[in-house]
Amino acid sequence: MKLVIIGAVAAGTSAGAKARRGDASLDIIIYEKDTDISYAACGLPFYIGGITDDIEALIPRTPKDFKTKYNIDVHIEHEVVKIDPVNKKLTVKNLKTNEQFYDDYDKLVIATGAYAFSPDIMGKDLPHVYNIRTAKDGIAIKAFIDLNHPKKAAVIGTGFIGFEMLENLIHLGMDVTIIDNDDKLTPHLDQEMADLLYEKLNAKGINFRMSSVTKEITEDEIIFENGDKLKADLVILAIGIRPETRLAKEAGIALGETKAIKVNSKMQTNIEDIYACGDCIETYSVITGKPVYLPLGTSANKTGRIAGDVITGGNLSYQGNLKTSIFKVFDYTVAMSGLSLKESQSAGYDVVTVKHTARNKPAYIGGEEMHIFAIADKNTHRLLGVQIIGHEGVDKHIDLYAVLMTYGIKVEEFFHLDLAYAPPFSNVKDAVHYTGMILESKLSKE
Repeated sequence: MKLVIIGAVAAGTSAGAKARRGDASLDIIIYEKDTDISYAACGLPFYIGGITDDIEALIPRTPKDFKTKYNIDVHIEHEVVKIDPVNKKLTVKNLKTNEQFYDDYDKLVIATGAYAFSPDIMGKDLPHVYNIRTAKDGIAIKAFIDLNHPKKAAVIGTGFIGFEMLENLIHLGMDVTIIDNDDKLTPHLDQEMADLLYEKLNAKGINFRMSSVTKEITEDEIIFENGDKLKADLVILAIGIRPETRLAKEAGIALGETKAIKVNSKMQTNIEDIYACGDCIETYSVITGKPVYLPLGTSANKTGRIAGDVITGGNLSYQGNLKTSIFKVFDYTVAMSGLSLKESQSAGYDVVTVKHTARNKPAYIGGEEMHIFAIADKNTHRLLGVQIIGHEGVDKHIDLYAVLMTYGIKVEEFFHLDLAYAPPFSNVKDAVHYTGMILESKLSKE
C-alpha cells in the first residue's frame, strides 16, 4: 500500500512516523513545498531574540533523518498542486526545476497547515515588514535585524506570538510598540483578565496602541486610519493564521463551519481514503461538542498521530479539546483553558464566575500571587473555563484545571483532590481547592 502525505511539519511527519510504526511494509512519501521540515514554529520568537542562537535546534530533523529512521521519502521544495480523488492521482511541481509530474496513492493525508493572515494594508510587502509563521520567516527576520540594526519596531497583533515578539525585540534593545485594532488585549482573554494584563504591562512601560487600525506602512512609519503616525523601521504582522484549504477544496473535500477541513474523529474527510490533520482541519470542543479551529502544535501532533494510526488499522480517535494554551510575556505567564465567559454565554450556559487570587506556594518561601478567573455551569456544576495570570505555578495549575474539565468533575469535588503539599512546592490548600470552594459557595446561594 502506498501512503502519500502532503505537508512535512508537525502533523504530516507525525502521521508518517506513526504509520511506519503500524506497518513496516508501507511505501510512504511526503511532499513539502518549503525547504524545512518538522520545525518548532513556536520557538521562532526566542531564536529571533537571541534566547537560542541555534536555528538547528528548532529544525531537529531532516529528510535524510526520516529516510534513515523511518524509511520515509521526504521531498522538500515539491508542491502538490492538484488532487484527483477519482483516479487517486496527484499533480506535483518540483519548485527547484519548475517541472511537473504525477504520482498516485492508495491513502492520502492532507497536512497543509495554515498561512499567516495578512490584511489589506498598503506597504505590507516592503522589505522591513514580516509575517512570523515559518522557519524561513524567523531566519529572515533575524538576518534583517543583524544587518540593519532597527531601532523602532512595531508588532501588530496581541495574540501569543505578538507578545512573544514584543518581549524578544525589547530584549534586543529596540523601542517596540504593540498595536491592536481592538480595545482589548488578546482575543483569548475575557475583558476583566485582559484589563489586568494591560495594567501590569502598562506599569512596565510597554507602548500600546489600542483601537488603532493600520492603513499604510511606509519605509519608516505606520500610518493609522485616523491619520496618526508611528515611527517604525521593523514591522511584525502577528495578526493570526488561517487554514490552508485551497488544495482540499478544489478536490471536493468538504470544509466545516470554521472554514477548515471537516474530518471525523478518525481524521477521515468526506472522500474515501483521504485523511487530514493539523492546522488545516476543524476539531471540536470537549465541553460543547461544537466545531472549533485550534491551530496549535499540540493538536497538530495529536491529530497527525491519529491519522497514521487509523490508516494502519489502529483504533485511535480524537476526543476533543479545551483550547488549552499558555504564553510568557516578561515575568508573567498567561494561560487559559476551556470556554471564555463570552463563549459560555453564547453557547447558552447559565454561568457563575469567580475571580480570586492564590499563591503558588507560601509567601514565606517566595510564593507569588496567581490571578484566577473561573467559569462554571449553574446546572451541572461543571467547570467551563479558567484563565490565569501570574508567575511561577501557572503552567501546573492550568493543566490541572484542564484535567478537571476534560473529565467533567463537579466543582464541589475539587476540595477532595489529594494534591501534593510541601512549602517549597505548594500550599496546604491549593489554588484549585480554593476555586472549587468559592464556586461551590456561590452555586449554593443561586
